Amino acid sequence: MIRVSGLYKKYDHAEFPSVDHLSFSFPEGCIAGLLGPNGAGKTTTISILSGLIKKYSGEVEVMGMDVKKHAEEIKGKLGIVPQQIALYLNLSCRENLRYYGRLYGIPPITLGPLIEQLLKRFGLQEHGDKQIRHYSGGMKRRANIIASLLNQPALLILDEPTAGVDVQSRNMILRFLKEYNEEGNSILYTSHLLDEAEALCQEVLIIDQGQGVIQGSPAKLIQEHQTDNLENLFLKLTGFRVRD
Repeated sequence: MIRVSGLYKKYDHAEFPSVDHLSFSFPEGCIAGLLGPNGAGKTTTISILSGLIKKYSGEVEVMGMDVKKHAEEIKGKLGIVPQQIALYLNLSCRENLRYYGRLYGIPPITLGPLIEQLLKRFGLQEHGDKQIRHYSGGMKRRANIIASLLNQPALLILDEPTAGVDVQSRNMILRFLKEYNEEGNSILYTSHLLDEAEALCQEVLIIDQGQGVIQGSPAKLIQEHQTDNLENLFLKLTGFRVRD
């Protein structure tokens, strides 16, 4: 699914690199967690994988393709769910989805039924004509995810998809991710909710200060390091210092 070797990215005027010679790989068909404290380099790494950041050194392959050489082809097969809500607040949910669907070049005859199917799956069908600005936090998160699914991506990348949502929306989102993975799709996911990552991910990579700390299945890592859960292991490896 993803192969990264020696990835390095330092922003202009930054004192330290955001990603510092990071190497890792995730197999196709898994739910993988990219975990780390604030400022660890998670969002920068995701942005490079998705072709949004072009200036970096190192090798990055997504679905067997070099990101620098095949960025546009990769983008067509990716779904990206950013941490911020990437929807037009004064448009309705259906209007947003029709707009994004047209950007993907999806024919109207296909797009209409697909939108209705996804609205129903995420419990938003009755609210599809309501402006996004009137949505609750959980509804916005669900609509944000729907927008990333219109091209039916083989790889779905999500940055904090359950941040600040109600329990019911969180449960719906996590249940969907498991089902989407069971349909044969790959998922890369970041979260600060370590109990959630432990339950959802088949493989996790913990990074700190732009470098890889440890990688493996949550259960195996917990057993090897003799901790009670993934959160305790995370704190053991990254420390208790508060990050801004």
